[in-house]
Amino acid sequence: MAPTSMLLATYDRYGPPEVLSVTTGPVPRPRPGEILVRVRAVSVNGGELAMRAGRLRPFSGRRFPKRVGIDLVGEVVAPETGRFAAGDLVWGALGRRMGSAAEYVAVRAELLDHVPAGLDAVQAAALPAGTTAITALRDLAALAPGERLLVRGATGGVGYVAVQLGKAMGAHVTGLAGAANLDLVRELGADEAIDYRAPGNLGRFDVILDTVGTGLPAFRRLLGRRGRMVAIAFDPGRPVSSLGYIAAHAPRRRRWVRFFSGNPTASLFAELGRWVAAGAIRPQVDRVFPLADVAAAHRALEQGGVRGKIVIEVP
Repeated sequence: MAPTSMLLATYDRYGPPEVLSVTTGPVPRPRPGEILVRVRAVSVNGGELAMRAGRLRPFSGRRFPKRVGIDLVGEVVAPETGRFAAGDLVWGALGRRMGSAAEYVAVRAELLDHVPAGLDAVQAAALPAGTTAITALRDLAALAPGERLLVRGATGGVGYVAVQLGKAMGAHVTGLAGAANLDLVRELGADEAIDYRAPGNLGRFDVILDTVGTGLPAFRRLLGRRGRMVAIAFDPGRPVSSLGYIAAHAPRRRRWVRFFSGNPTASLFAELGRWVAAGAIRPQVDRVFPLADVAAAHRALEQGGVRGKIVIEVP
């Protein structure tokens, strides 16, 4: 049986990582269709940083306190269902809300799936963003064997999975990353690892996965005649114009650009699990922080140069 109170990460104003604190609150009661999960680990995502810093106020509003955490790995507490039993290790996401950086969360059952065998909670927490890579490359861009794929931000939380997935799908993969991380880009299987600060002549690409959000017009010019760009980020300094540029080029038949924000369900997590079980995708954990150091975890991601995912472990 779960306790009545728990620890959770919140902030009561916009600002730097130091606005984050760990406080106490009531353990949620699952509503019909929800599963109560004892959280063991979550990852830190770029959207959370922009939200916390106040760069997305048109979307996030001014009501406080706010919570952080999008995805989660944890153990099922209750209720037992046809799919889940108490103690099962599951992974998932909260949908269009935040708050998984806590000891307990109530999650709709259709947003959860079992963690693949062989992964512990921290390793598994480095992978949920891979559902974004699957949606971007398979469903939106329809990446085909032999095509040229450029992954911008190739060692970030989505990018490092996209490099592996692109190779598994038979593409020729070029990864852009900082000079210090080019070794990891190669280890992930990229055919080319290039310093984004001095890229030189990159040539043309069939598909570009953009995880950065800035300078989109320059990268769109790298697309071939039938090229497709999927952007999972926009320029937080100019959100309106950035999204406006994407919208203006989305309807085009050639060299189109599309933006999406992931909202994965159980079937997508199951698909990710199959890629992991097949050995095509492996986790890459940059650093692990305890929940008490959530501010330090946010600061580490803001400093850049990450190699995979920054994970928060919930004791």
